Order: sequence, then structure tokens, then C-alpha cells
Amino acid sequence: MKTIGMIGGMSWESSIEYYRIINEAVRAELGGLHSAKSIMYSVEFAEIEALQHQNRWDGAARIMVEAARSLERGGADFILICTNTMHKLYDKVQKQIYIPMLHIADATAEAIKAGGIEKVVSLAKIDTY
Repeated sequence: MKTIGMIGGMSWESSIEYYRIINEAVRAELGGLHSAKSIMYSVEFAEIEALQHQNRWDGAARIMVEAARSLERGGADFILICTNTMHKLYDKVQKQIYIPMLHIADATAEAIKAGGIEKVVSLAKIDTY
């Protein structure tokens, strides 16, 4: 079983959901008392939120890169970000580590294709940084 590295804390409520859903999926797949091997790095959300509102995405990226490197050093085989907004920094973070990251857009695209959906609408605001 691979070790999942999770960058959480944005917010801690979403981190709980990721942890719960991942472990429920592992238990459903493997049965019994099985659970996911995982490491979570929880950032301090007030710092991230302040940087977001100040449009200082490079500062937020530095925090995310440090979190990812910490998970990498801790033995994670891959990393996921336990929130949606911070995936806008995916490319910047992925370039600074050696292990793969899962991107929410890739998982969403796979689900759309698997569902046979041909047209989608995104209500997300796309910002540049």
C-alpha cells in the first residue's frame, strides 16, 4: 500500500472529509480493519487566507511547497491537496518536488469522461497570479 501525503488545514473541516472519505474507501475496498497509510501536513489557514486576499500567490506557493517537501521527506509516495482553491498552485508545487501530486482537475475530467458527459459548465472564477 502506498503512503498518501495530504496537505490539509485549508480548512481543517475539509481535511477531515478527505481523511474520512479516503479511509472509508480503503475499508470498502479491502474490508476488515484496513485503513489508508497517510501523512497529513496541516498548514495554518489564516496565513494562507491572508495571502490569498492580498493576491500574494507566490507566498502561498512557498508555504505549499514546504508542506509538500515535508511530506516527501516523511515518506509519502504521492500528494494531494485537501481543498479546491489551492490547486491553482499545483504546477508551482509539483515542479519543486520529486513525487507526483494528484490534481483535482485530472480526477474531475476522468469522472466526467467515465460518466459519458459531453458538455460541462464551470462556475469557478479563474485568476492569474
